[in-house]
Amino acid sequence: MRQIILNQPGDFEEQSAPSPSPGADEALVRVRSIGVCGTDLHAFAGRQPFFEYPRILGHELGVEILEIPENDRGLAVGDSCCVEPYINNPESHASKLGRPNCCEELQVMGVHVDGGMRGLFHVPVRLLHKSEKLSYDQLALVETLGIGQHAVERSGIGEGAHALVIGAGPIGLGAMQFAQAEGAQVTVLDISPERLAFVGNLGVEAVDSVGDRVFDYVFDATGSKGSMEKSFDYCAHGATLVFIGLVLDHISFHDPSFHRKELTLKSSRNSAHAFPKIIRMIEEGRIDTGPWVNHRMKLEQVPSDFQELGKKPDLVKAVIEVGDEDL
Repeated sequence: MRQIILNQPGDFEEQSAPSPSPGADEALVRVRSIGVCGTDLHAFAGRQPFFEYPRILGHELGVEILEIPENDRGLAVGDSCCVEPYINNPESHASKLGRPNCCEELQVMGVHVDGGMRGLFHVPVRLLHKSEKLSYDQLALVETLGIGQHAVERSGIGEGAHALVIGAGPIGLGAMQFAQAEGAQVTVLDISPERLAFVGNLGVEAVDSVGDRVFDYVFDATGSKGSMEKSFDYCAHGATLVFIGLVLDHISFHDPSFHRKELTLKSSRNSAHAFPKIIRMIEEGRIDTGPWVNHRMKLEQVPSDFQELGKKPDLVKAVIEVGDEDL
């Protein structure tokens, strides 16, 4: 079986490994599609917080079940699934509060533990979510969508609200779509002409400056200290600001303005309990990631070609295809 390991920043290595043996309550899956996330690009560049090398990347996964024990999830051999890559401790304080996404002991596949950048993979049965309609590419992008969905859900946004999404990468695009699904009027702010053109082609207002305009809901998906600090200025009185992006730094803001506006500031981490809902919304055509995928590579090409992804100004989403030759 082929697997790709990131030994250190900038150094992918292809290895041959034996097929994994699933443990109790685990399924053996064949990886079909892997979405490339900003986390993967940051890990490759050596800029990802909470990351240790070596590591097998890959947490956005569309898979096929090859072996699975009896279960009450309705899952069987041959099912197409996405993988919920968040491994929480059900006995932790956060998990008992119904918030497993911020579990004190949370481990994310492909970040804290090895992920799915390989031909075969074993996954806890409870973390598989099937669809009889979606392609493997669509299934691989469910996790990405979950980040934006959770942020929008935490915001409490509703019909008619005016929202600003800062950052037109996949996370921001997800927040944009889910805010629209809640009936909000959305503006997207970015500095990339290519990304602005992409969003504009989707029929959404896309700008590189908002001037003096302010918004009821602001979602910062940049992971940039400067952008996150500036985002307070885009908030109307009584607004809600949600930080989706993560930066390994301190964020400061002007406290008198924060209090005068009586802002609500929220962080948003990963996704919680949303995978089935997101799958259903894609199946119903309410969420569409079809236009996102504008670059593909084979698993065997990762060591030689991955470094070029960060240099593509028009990159929206890359997908790694895993074939028979990788088993």
